[in-house]
Amino acid sequence: MDKKEIDLRKELKKYFGFDQFKGLQEEVVTSIIENKNTFVIMPTGGGKSLCYQLPALIKDGTAIVISPLIALMKNQVDALRGISTHKGIAHVLNSSLTKSEVNQVKKDIESGITKLLYVAPESLIKEDYVDFLQDQKISFVAIDEAHCISEWGHDFRPEYRNLKHIIAKIRNVPIIALTATATEKVQEDILKNLGITEANTFKASFNRPNLFYDVRPKTDNVNSDIIRFVKQYQGKSGIIYCLSRKKVEEIAQVLQVNGIKAVPYHAGLDPKTRSKHQDMFLMEDVDVVVATIAFGMGIDKPDVRFVIHHDIPKSLESYYQETGRAGRDGGEGYCLAYYSYKDVEKLEKFTSGKPIAEQEIGLALLQEVIGYAETSISRRKYLLHYFGEEFDEVNGLGADMDDNVQNPKHKTEAKNDVKLLLETVRDTNQKYKLKEIVNTLIGKTNAMLKSHRTDTLPFFGKGKYKEDKYWTALIRQVLVERFIRKEIEQYGVMKLTEKGEDFIKNPTSFMMSEDHSYEVGEESIIVGSKSTAVIDELLMKMLKDLQKSVAKKLNVPPYVIFQEVSLEDMALKYPITIEELKSVHGVGEGKAKKYGKPFVELIAKYVEEHDILRPDDFIFKSTGENSSIKLFIIQNTDRKIPLHDIAKSKGISFDELIEELQQIVYMGTKVNIDYCIDELLDEEQQEEIFDYFMESKSDKIQDALDEFKGDYDETELRLMRIKFISKVAN
Repeated sequence: MDKKEIDLRKELKKYFGFDQFKGLQEEVVTSIIENKNTFVIMPTGGGKSLCYQLPALIKDGTAIVISPLIALMKNQVDALRGISTHKGIAHVLNSSLTKSEVNQVKKDIESGITKLLYVAPESLIKEDYVDFLQDQKISFVAIDEAHCISEWGHDFRPEYRNLKHIIAKIRNVPIIALTATATEKVQEDILKNLGITEANTFKASFNRPNLFYDVRPKTDNVNSDIIRFVKQYQGKSGIIYCLSRKKVEEIAQVLQVNGIKAVPYHAGLDPKTRSKHQDMFLMEDVDVVVATIAFGMGIDKPDVRFVIHHDIPKSLESYYQETGRAGRDGGEGYCLAYYSYKDVEKLEKFTSGKPIAEQEIGLALLQEVIGYAETSISRRKYLLHYFGEEFDEVNGLGADMDDNVQNPKHKTEAKNDVKLLLETVRDTNQKYKLKEIVNTLIGKTNAMLKSHRTDTLPFFGKGKYKEDKYWTALIRQVLVERFIRKEIEQYGVMKLTEKGEDFIKNPTSFMMSEDHSYEVGEESIIVGSKSTAVIDELLMKMLKDLQKSVAKKLNVPPYVIFQEVSLEDMALKYPITIEELKSVHGVGEGKAKKYGKPFVELIAKYVEEHDILRPDDFIFKSTGENSSIKLFIIQNTDRKIPLHDIAKSKGISFDELIEELQQIVYMGTKVNIDYCIDELLDEEQQEEIFDYFMESKSDKIQDALDEFKGDYDETELRLMRIKFISKVAN
């Protein structure tokens, strides 16, 4: 190992407390330190930010970090200030700062204190900022979320297109572009647009072996399923993504009513509330954030244990990035998505008003999502193939971590069908996308096929012995096996690979998995097991409480003090001095000195006083499903508001309200309407009706009316049935 390598590791330990670099980090850091233009494609959780933070701390001058996410900038600045004695080591420069705050930032940059300056692309356009930065020593410019440059990226931002010219104005410094999701098409766009086609490119594996992928059919009981799932992760952090603000609010309320600490987060909330809700999540005052897919949340929280997609996202890049927020510390991460074709139709409608070119891009990206949701092959293999990476589904890391692998679908021999499919791609001169290939096989003509006279060729309709869905599924599986590929320049056009050409000449066995059919609600199975580490659970709990109280005092998120993996290491190693604390994973000298004292004191006291104890068992409670109107009814019956008033305030009839109440109790949620029944019936009458429902074989109101022969009217019996079901069944 040469001196530079030793020095880099020394710096890594000094600033971040790690003994080893992760993956490609060391090579990337070296490239940046050597002033080379650098392009980094590294998945969320791969340690991307360290790639530019460490060189910025080592090099002379200030590094400019361009990021579109204000929340993410704030988190990174907080974390960096946690490893230094000087607050000015990192700053954000944006429109939210006062004049005196801007002056302080400039002063810290001029005096050489600030090593990292985070800016949004919009802020860089301001002439006075550009003028100021021209006179400063800038070490390099890092462009985070670089996929925003490309129209084929999942989060295209027009202001990113100008960055090359703005950077050139500031100074001729190295450019480092970083992204967590980039297909080959997007990578090409980024390099061209920034003018760094010669950049050192580092592409880490997109495989996140600790994430479990699960796609379930979206039925009417989706809310109940979500609640049951979240209850399994009591006290742990999770994110739920929805397509609309209305759905975000509804799901957040459903969770709250069922005793889960949750808050909504979307662009429709005022900035103060949004910021408050984000801080509550980071400070662990709430467990779950429900957010819109469209709103980039930039929450750099390492211990998110699950990510749920209530609605399917617009692209696999979005899905990958959003699921990538789970398990960033290497711990458990469960990625659950609900899929129905209705959601796809909604997304298709969203794109219909856009320019044709945008529509085409949007629909092409959506087709990839459908393929992922409907496939029965390894989801990990499918996802990694999308990002241009091969995966060994037998021996690869995390190979068994998805629902398809744990519950494999029936496979059939498809050798002859694959041969016919590949011949069709070849004989149509490799100029068609998936839809045209399928139409050619089943003999269905359209304008494009007619214009090329494909419908007159002898092989047209040669595959009509199978349905279009079958051929679509086969194309997806053949793509993943790399017999065909999608052209980069004309995205989506199918081209034969060398492997595909060999298959035509020499066909071998090809076992095809039957695709999922989501038309009928299937039974969903919760798969995946919780990992249990051999740590002192009681001490871990005490350390987490201390972490939270220290964080509260300092008004920073708990993980800024110590990450969960560091606390787990403490609960394994029992360090009782600051020196010993430095040997804990993720604890550097600065952190040990700055935050370590109360932690080592607590551990020392614990070691002296306690044996290792088991934690209390988790208590599982039943849940129910509620829409927003049902939630409103539950909350108002809890407040003992007269039923007629509840109906009036919601603009529904009294009978409709009774219907809603019936649905609520039949779905398993308790409601208390005694205050209303007590005004109608005395204790004996209630007892009589209650006993009837207890003994009757039927809960039909007509049967009850026949039994009581006019002693009670329909409303009284309906209300008593609600009370009975609520008390006895729930």
